[in-house]
Amino acid sequence: MNKPLPFLPQANPPTWLGVMGGGQLGRMFAHAAQAMGYKVAVLEPAAVCPAGDVAERLITADYSDPQALAELTRLCAAVTTEFENVPADSMALLAGASFVAPSADCVSVAQDRIAEKRFFVDCAAASGVLPAPHQVIASMDDVAAIADALLPGILKTVRMGYDGKGQVRVDTRADVAAAFAAMGVTCLLEKMLPLAYEVSVLTARGVDGVSVVYPIAENVHRDGILFTTTVPGPNVDAACARKAQDAARAIVERLGYVGVLCVEFFVLADGSLVVNEMAPRPHNSGHYTIDACVTSQFAQQVRAMARLPLGDVRQHSPAVMLNILGDLWFDGVDGVDGLSESDAAGAREPAWDKVAALPGACLHLYGKEDARRGRKMGHATFVAASLAEAQQQLRAACIILNIAL
Repeated sequence: MNKPLPFLPQANPPTWLGVMGGGQLGRMFAHAAQAMGYKVAVLEPAAVCPAGDVAERLITADYSDPQALAELTRLCAAVTTEFENVPADSMALLAGASFVAPSADCVSVAQDRIAEKRFFVDCAAASGVLPAPHQVIASMDDVAAIADALLPGILKTVRMGYDGKGQVRVDTRADVAAAFAAMGVTCLLEKMLPLAYEVSVLTARGVDGVSVVYPIAENVHRDGILFTTTVPGPNVDAACARKAQDAARAIVERLGYVGVLCVEFFVLADGSLVVNEMAPRPHNSGHYTIDACVTSQFAQQVRAMARLPLGDVRQHSPAVMLNILGDLWFDGVDGVDGLSESDAAGAREPAWDKVAALPGACLHLYGKEDARRGRKMGHATFVAASLAEAQQQLRAACIILNIAL
């Protein structure tokens, strides 16, 4: 997969850059591209979307629509994606007329858990890190053949799973059989491991083969959705950080990847490292880079697409990022299980003025019209001279927003 790329000239402003997907990642990419003088076109099925609200052009069509894809390539010197489940065939079609980063091959690996796990195993000699023990579950015969050592585990759909969706904890073969029958698709069973904490490594690679790695981030998840990202990670020692960063470099190099890639790892109770998954795009855990690093992950993606030298990844301020979910628009934030669309009439705007007043608070809202439970509506990053100060402001924000810590 790591094959040499042809020489490509730089794409200088005011060249158009394209993005597949109209969500918040596309919105922040557009902001970064426009700040550097580029124009942005977005291809997205929804007529109203966060990225479309700020881009110079919104092409409203299905991601596989041939006319829309042709329009995107006619307009744009380079095209990227803001989510991993964009059809890889569409990315390959775009590559026939425009520079596409990441490539269809890289996207196809990341959007299929079986292919991703095989890639991690193949890459282990270079990366030094293996994925969790796992088994493909494609039939009830596979369920019967599960080794005792794989249970308890997590059963995950092979495709389309994100933010805790498409996965179920299973303790017994009977649990696996029931979950597999309910999902109705090929799945992957992963052994549950003694997890100490989770980290992610944001890396970027240019068309010239040069790669950079951001400071390692320590993440906390709730209900399968990222809750906070802290950089530098309070539990991450230098040896662990170096091993994770070296592994991410090996992965991005073996992929022959161009653009921003996030690799997530588990740190186990004994200190060992396990690679979990990768995202072929800027990542939620990298949002802190907008306010705390010389070059944000989105500006880095612009640079990679435009074949410019990659930017400085130095972190100038300790930072803690808080994900803002739609739950906050409703009373009893931690007790809104079963929230329905009909509850929207009771929604109220959180106290953004009080959050914004906190020292070092950087508030980012994504312009989404409807707040829903579990929906990512924005994030807030708290930067300070010390990590302790940034964490103190996070705690203050959680009190204001009625978020339990």
